[in-house]
Amino acid sequence: MRFSPNFLDEIRARLPVSQVVGRKVALKKAGREYRGLSPFKVEKSPSFFVNDQKGFYHCFASGEHGDIFTFVMKTEGLEFPEAVERLAAEAGVPMPKTVERNVEQEDQRDRLYRLLEVSAEFFETALRLAQGAEARRYLEKRGLAQETIKSFRLGFAPNSRTALGTHLRAKGFSNADMVTAGMLISGQDIPEPYDRFRNRVMFPILDLKGRVIAFGGRALDKDAQAKYLNSPETPLFHKGHILFNAARARTASHDKNRVIVVEGYMDVVSLAEAGFGETVAPLGTALTEDQLKLLWRFAPEPILCFDGDSAGQKAADRAVEVALPGVKPGHSVSFAFLPTGLDPDDLIRQQGAGAMTTILEKTRPLIDVLWERELKAQPIATPEQRAALDARLNSLTASIQDAAVRNHYARELRDRLYQLGRERSASRFEPRGNSPRGFSSYARPVAAPDWRQRERHRLGGANGERRKSTPRDAFPGGPLVSAELASHVQSISPREALIMKTLLNHPWLIDDHSEAIASIEFAAPSLSILRDEILALHARQNSLDSATLRTQLSKSGVAKVVDLVAQTITHASDRFAESDASVTDVEAAWHHILALHQRQVVLGLALKAAEEAWYRDCTEEAEIRLLDIKRQIASEAAMDQMDEEFDRPDDDAPVVKRAG
Repeated sequence: MRFSPNFLDEIRARLPVSQVVGRKVALKKAGREYRGLSPFKVEKSPSFFVNDQKGFYHCFASGEHGDIFTFVMKTEGLEFPEAVERLAAEAGVPMPKTVERNVEQEDQRDRLYRLLEVSAEFFETALRLAQGAEARRYLEKRGLAQETIKSFRLGFAPNSRTALGTHLRAKGFSNADMVTAGMLISGQDIPEPYDRFRNRVMFPILDLKGRVIAFGGRALDKDAQAKYLNSPETPLFHKGHILFNAARARTASHDKNRVIVVEGYMDVVSLAEAGFGETVAPLGTALTEDQLKLLWRFAPEPILCFDGDSAGQKAADRAVEVALPGVKPGHSVSFAFLPTGLDPDDLIRQQGAGAMTTILEKTRPLIDVLWERELKAQPIATPEQRAALDARLNSLTASIQDAAVRNHYARELRDRLYQLGRERSASRFEPRGNSPRGFSSYARPVAAPDWRQRERHRLGGANGERRKSTPRDAFPGGPLVSAELASHVQSISPREALIMKTLLNHPWLIDDHSEAIASIEFAAPSLSILRDEILALHARQNSLDSATLRTQLSKSGVAKVVDLVAQTITHASDRFAESDASVTDVEAAWHHILALHQRQVVLGLALKAAEEAWYRDCTEEAEIRLLDIKRQIASEAAMDQMDEEFDRPDDDAPVVKRAG
C-alpha cells in the first residue's frame, strides 16, 4: 500500500523521535539532542543521537540513520506498512482507506479471522472444563506452568465430531466458512461436515500481527493416525510462509539479535518458558525458502537446532539445500545439534536451561555442515571419487545467488578439497630411514603447519572445541602483548633467527637496506610482527643503536619474541651477527644470509606449486618434479644440520654458511 507524504508527515509531527526511540534506548538530554547507547551495536560510550527538531536519529557506531518508521522497522523487524500502521495507531492518525477494495474478499477474511478467534476461545475454555482433564494432565506432565499455557493460548479439542461446529453455528458462522477456515472436514462423500480436530491438545498459530490463522493439534489418543495435525491451506494460512511463535519471537529476536529454529510445537513452548523467547518452528514440514526469508528479517544468522538423531541430521542436510541459494554478505545460518536421543523439550526438562545455552554456544557455520555432508555422501578414496566430490561442491556453490559469497565459498571449498588431497597422498612421501632430520631421497620435509592447522591449534584441541585464552597465555609470566602477536607465536627456524639477531645487533643496516628488510618473507608470523615494529621505530627515530632499539621493543610488548630469537641460536659460529662484529664483516655476511633465505623461500613456493600440480594432474612428470624438489629441500636441511654440528668459530673472520 502506498501512503501519501502528508499522511506520513502527520504521524511524524505527532510522534517525536525521542518518544519512539525512548522505548528501546535510555536517552539523556545533551544540548538540543538526546544521547544514548547504540541499539544496533554493543558499546560502552554513547554514540547514538536523536534530534527531534530534525526528526531523525543517527548512530555513529554503526552508521544507522533514519526516522521513526526506519527505527521501528530496524528494531522490531517490521515491514514498512506494518511500521506505519503501528505508529499511526500510536499517534491517533486514522489509516487511509484503500482506494480499490474487493469488498467480498475482505469481508470473507474478516469473517475467517473472527471465526478462528472464536474457535481458539472455545478450545481454551474446553481445556479448563472437566472434559479437558486428560489434556491438562498431559501439559502438567510436560512441566508447563499455567502462565505459559495461558500465554500460548493452549487449548483442548473435545473428542466429538460436532462440538466445535455446533458452537460456531450458534455464533452465526456458516458451514461454508467453517470449511474454508479449515475447522470442518467436508467432501462429496461426506453427508454432513464434521470437526477436523478431535481429542487433541490445541496450539493456535498466529500471523505476525498476533491474529489466529490456523491450529496445530497434538493427539491424546495413542492410536491416532497422525500424532500432530495442522490446519489445511486456507485464504489466511499458508504453512510454508509462517512460523509457529513468529509473532511473539520477533521482538525477542531483535533484542537478542538471535532467533532459534526448532522442529516442534512443544520444543518452542518449553524453550520459551525456559527463557528462550526467540524460538520458532516450521509447521510440520521442512524449512522453506519463504520461512528462511522471514527468519532473516528477525536476525542475520538464524540458529537451526536439530535433534541429535538420524532424522535430525537429515533435516539439517535438507536445510543446507534451502539456505545455500539465499546466503548473502552478513546473512547466513548456523547449526546446533543436540545430544543423541534428546529434543529441546527433553533437554530442558532433564538438564535445565543451562544445557541449552551450552548447545547454542557451539553452533557450526553453514559451510562446515555442507562440507561434512558431502564428505559422508560417498567414498573419497580414489581420484575419481574425489573428482565426484569436487563436481558436487561446484554444483552447490553455483546455486548461491550472491556473487561475492559464491566466490568466497568456491575458494574455501577448493582449499579444503586441496588440503584433503594432500592429507590422503601424504603417506606416499612419508620420511624413511635415519638421514639427517628424518629425510631420505624419497622423503618430504616436515613442513610447518598451514594456517588451518595453526588456527585449530590456537582455538582448541583435536576435538575442535574453542579454547579460551588471552594474549598472556602465549608468554607465561611475561608482559601482555597484542592479540595478533599472541595468535602467531610459534617456533622459528635458526636461519630466520640469525637474520633477526643480526638486525637487532646492527640496526644501522636499515639505513641502506630498508626495502629489502621490509620484503623478507618469514615463515614465522611472530618475526614479521617484530620486523614491522623495528621498522616503525626506525621511522620515528632514524638514529637507533642496539641498546635503544631493545629498550623500545620491550616497551612495545614484543620482548618475548626478541628472547625467542636469542634462544633459537644455540651455537656461536656466526660471529657477524654479534654486536662487536666489524661493519665490513656484517655487510658481507648480511647479503649472503639473505640470499640463502631467499633460496629457501623459492624452494618452498616451488614445493607448493609441485604438490598442487601433482594433485591436480596425477602425472608421472608431476610426481618426478615433486620428488626432485623434496630432494633439494632435504639436501638443504641436511647441510644445515651439518653446519650446526660442525661449528667453526673464528674470531678473525666472519663465518658464512654455504651458498648451496
